[in-house]
Amino acid sequence: MGIVAGLDSSPDFTRIVVCDTDTGAVLRQGYAPHPVESPDGGGARPSDVDPQAWLLSLGEAAGGGLLEGVQAIGVSSQQNALVPLDAQGNTVRPAMVGGDKRAQVAAADLIDALGGREAWAQAVGCVPQAAQPVTKLRWLAKTEPEHAARAAVLLQAHDWLVWQLLGRPVRRTTDRGGASGTGYWSAATGTYRSDLVELALGHQAMLPEVIGPADAAGTTPEGLLISAGTGETMAAAFGLGIGLGDAVVSLGASGSVMAVHPEALVDSSGMITSLADATGMHLPVVTTLNAVRTLRGAAELLGAPDLESLSDLAMKSTPGAHGLVLLPYLEGERTPSLPHTAGTLAGLRRESMKPEHMARAAFEGMLCGLADALDVLRGRGVEVRRIFLLGAAAELSAVQAAAPALFGVQVVVPQPADYAAIGAARQAAWALGVSQGSLDPRNPPVWQGAAAQVLEPGEELAVGQAVRQQFVSVREQTHPGAFRS
Repeated sequence: MGIVAGLDSSPDFTRIVVCDTDTGAVLRQGYAPHPVESPDGGGARPSDVDPQAWLLSLGEAAGGGLLEGVQAIGVSSQQNALVPLDAQGNTVRPAMVGGDKRAQVAAADLIDALGGREAWAQAVGCVPQAAQPVTKLRWLAKTEPEHAARAAVLLQAHDWLVWQLLGRPVRRTTDRGGASGTGYWSAATGTYRSDLVELALGHQAMLPEVIGPADAAGTTPEGLLISAGTGETMAAAFGLGIGLGDAVVSLGASGSVMAVHPEALVDSSGMITSLADATGMHLPVVTTLNAVRTLRGAAELLGAPDLESLSDLAMKSTPGAHGLVLLPYLEGERTPSLPHTAGTLAGLRRESMKPEHMARAAFEGMLCGLADALDVLRGRGVEVRRIFLLGAAAELSAVQAAAPALFGVQVVVPQPADYAAIGAARQAAWALGVSQGSLDPRNPPVWQGAAAQVLEPGEELAVGQAVRQQFVSVREQTHPGAFRS
């Protein structure tokens, strides 16, 4: 069939991969950072970005004939970026991006305005957070009412980029994955809740048409097909090739667990965010506030210069850390919902008070916290037979030694790659194949899987489950009933 491209416009840069349509093999790559705005650039805050910066970066990444011969392009982009346009299609103000702390009060306002967390979970499968577009609309209405009044069309970053690539047509589109993160589209019903836009913004606005996973958003004047596009999370899941029975555990400063599921999960506790994926399935997500920040804190406490040294130290201990248990709730915690708590170190005895046991307890505490998040999904019937472990910390020997037995399933550690860009390219190949009649709109192209290490629980399983039970016992004693909704 030829070659396709996927571009990922992240918060800081654009990556482009050009892939073989049949196998997914990466043939060429491009990269460019987003241009940095000058510090005195008209008072723009770090959470405000001129979307033109994304286009400039895209153009630079595609330089040198990178896209020559490409037949279709898919677009992945940072989630939660809100691009408000006026009736003429011009930006009303810079795009609002990232987890914007300005909007925390607006999130609490919105939760109250609809009647609480459960009302939001029932309406759109998630409870408003500071980063979400619906919350940014509320902030806009309260803080910049003149901008809010002019906002006639609401797009996200990938919607805006697709629209620009197509030459700003009258029709504006998005996909299920991107729409599911807005806070005003329900993954369960597949429909917008325009009443929630009005609740947040103070008036109605035009929203992009949600098209199917294999649909094309359009074709450029040069004949280049542009697929639906999606958010970075959904694109990365698609690029990794995860399916039913798979979960992804991401190790950042905070952590997240998501899994593929055939239906949307409504969770009245608000612990599960019900997202849609890029294939027609669902991606329920559970987030923890404390993942790698737990390791960084332990490294500072123990005087370890970096996480590799902390990992080496932990490997001198044994599973169970000589009875030490760390509840890693250093920033409070979201799963379980303990926003005002602190961490707990239990099981201190004279023989356990050694640096290597403390290091081991930090790794086990982080992973057990993520296993708790995983159990929230399992408790709702989500099947997990295999876990993809992502993030730089997934390469640490202490993580790889403990994770399979603590999670209780096979753990896959993919080699670092531009999975969001690869997922966008795979989507482009799907839309291209459907348009040519060579692929089924229900079945995406089968590409070669990610190169990865595969780790099995093996003989360590029983020991790992005992360590996990020790953690659960300490959690229940310290925070009884924390997981009861």
